[in-house]
Amino acid sequence: MKITFLGTGTSQGVPVIACDCMVCKSVDLRDNRLRSSISIESDNQRIIVDCGPDFRQQMLREQIRSIDAILITHGHKDHLGGLDDVRAFNYINRRPADVYATPSVQRIVKMEFSYVFEKDPYPGVPEINMHTIRNKPFLVNGQMIIPIKARHFNNNFVFGFRVDDFTYITDAVEISEREKKKIRGSKILVLNALRKQKHYSHFNLAEAIALMTELNPEQGFLTHISHQMGTYEEVSRELPENIKLAHDGLTITF
Repeated sequence: MKITFLGTGTSQGVPVIACDCMVCKSVDLRDNRLRSSISIESDNQRIIVDCGPDFRQQMLREQIRSIDAILITHGHKDHLGGLDDVRAFNYINRRPADVYATPSVQRIVKMEFSYVFEKDPYPGVPEINMHTIRNKPFLVNGQMIIPIKARHFNNNFVFGFRVDDFTYITDAVEISEREKKKIRGSKILVLNALRKQKHYSHFNLAEAIALMTELNPEQGFLTHISHQMGTYEEVSRELPENIKLAHDGLTITF
């Protein structure tokens, strides 16, 4: 299995427009963060988790020429705003894009991209096959995917996903004991960590480290990182040995 971090930033990305902070002006490319997304390659297929506004740029940077499925964690724009650009894969692969999402997220997709779902759509609009997922395992071309429900804000929830021994969770602020059981035993765990200060809808650095320590993966990576976190070099010195900041373009093979 090969994991590629397509983006590791928050909804604004890093650098943030018009910001002159140390992180946004950093010359370390590891501090430049597109909106959060990953690619999972296994058994001759590629699954993308989230398809934000930087999707086109991410596909070009990684020279990705084919995708088999897109899993959407939740309905915020930074996680689905790039769906229009699946048009390129429709043309190259000569088939619609398979998008997996909950019913509530599907309603947002159909509202945001209403022109895709019209009875007589404009020629050339994206072709999308929506697949409904709920909080139970499902298959993508024979690959078992285990959804992990996490609270984002108030009663708004996101889905993380476990694929074999790899678990990816973003935009979470709380995970129940029942859902943690699905994560335990993962060799690689990716969690969101927005910043060092407490936040109402995302784990901060201390909370993410504490959860990583509790769940005890062989290796942990932090993503969905804002410019308020600090520079990659600075924060890396503060982390436990088995936990690292992810950065755009990072690949993990196991």
